[in-house]
Amino acid sequence: MSGTANAFFEGLSRFDVKRNGHLIGGLKGLRRSAFQWVAERGFPTARDEAWKYTRLGPILEVPFELAEPTVSRRLSAGTIAELAGDLGGARLVMVNGYFAKELSSLKTLPKGAQVMSLAAALAEEEEQLAPLLSRPFREQPHAFTALSAALAEDGALVRIPANTTIEEPIHLVFISDTGASPLVSHPRCLVLAGPGSRATIVESYLGIPGDVYLNNAVTDIVLEEGAVVEHYKLQNETETAFHIALLDVRQGRGSRFSSHSLALGASTARHEVRVRLEAEGAEVTLNGLYMPRGEQHLDNPTTIEHAAPHCTSREFYKGVIDGHGRGSFDGRIIVRPGAFKTDASQTNKNLLLSGSAQVDTRPRLEIFADDVKCTHGAAVGQLDAEAVFYLRSRGLPHGAARDLLSYAFVNEMLRLVRVEALRSRVEKMVAWRLGGVEVAA
Repeated sequence: MSGTANAFFEGLSRFDVKRNGHLIGGLKGLRRSAFQWVAERGFPTARDEAWKYTRLGPILEVPFELAEPTVSRRLSAGTIAELAGDLGGARLVMVNGYFAKELSSLKTLPKGAQVMSLAAALAEEEEQLAPLLSRPFREQPHAFTALSAALAEDGALVRIPANTTIEEPIHLVFISDTGASPLVSHPRCLVLAGPGSRATIVESYLGIPGDVYLNNAVTDIVLEEGAVVEHYKLQNETETAFHIALLDVRQGRGSRFSSHSLALGASTARHEVRVRLEAEGAEVTLNGLYMPRGEQHLDNPTTIEHAAPHCTSREFYKGVIDGHGRGSFDGRIIVRPGAFKTDASQTNKNLLLSGSAQVDTRPRLEIFADDVKCTHGAAVGQLDAEAVFYLRSRGLPHGAARDLLSYAFVNEMLRLVRVEALRSRVEKMVAWRLGGVEVAA
């Protein structure tokens, strides 16, 4: 393990034994083996194919301390509402990776539905939940899923019973309030959608400006037969922070899942999405927008695995890169043997707003079955000079013309956000980021 990685790892290693005290069999063994895995294998480098676009050096140079449960003096229910918005439904708030009851608003849910602290759920159901929580590390391990398996203590459990519809969005808010010390949090989410159920899940990741921290987040979503889940993630960390995340999705027969990733914040961020279509007739849609600027680095690796016949996937990501920012899209679609009648498409489009902006795009198809329909494509470009000239001829300054055309490029993605309150917030964030473009009410 390199010296910089040692600084990061040694800052956490003293917590290994402490965190095992209250656990029983399955998770206690998982923690030991996961921590040992990191100690032996270390962290990815640019030589690791799956991590070639992710800039880990600045993260591994920081001697983070492990976040502990605490009561924040800077946060209140009003502050949370201002920072995260009110989407109308249940809101579960985590501060530095731990459930904050006093900041949450867990409104009445349909019978049998649960939105609760994962730590509280583990106290009652550790044996039942342990196999689900261990899967990301057991099946596709890397250093950060290993650290999550070893050190995560809390998060959110969302359970939607069979044939139950939750009309209002369930909002999971993850806010970091670190104070003087750089902290690392390992929030863990588990969403279980029963047969025929329907729900909308929104994850918001936020921080206090100026704080230095790392959010190492893992979210698992399991859709049983006929379940429908719409998932949104707003990553708007402070630009002095870091964000490493995995969204792992498993879909049953006839289920439908849609994901909308909106990445604006953090100095370095990686939002990995893995979806496995495990039974016939499953459908998935992945949409993403990333907007690095300044020195930001925002990475978007995705994998959609067609493991059953008659499944459909649609993937559409856009990037807008400004300043010295760097963005990446590494999209992989795998069609397994026997997954005939697969229908898959993947598109990535990028807009470079400065001469020093960079983007890496790599759409990939790996097909091991016959009778399939698969397409992919990528594009990288700059603003149309004629369009800029046209707007300037109508009296707009060059900067305003640039910002307006950039917003038009982004707006296609914003229109896909179906939660009105969330869409309104994101439109304003994006407009402000693009120089104060006016957004129609």
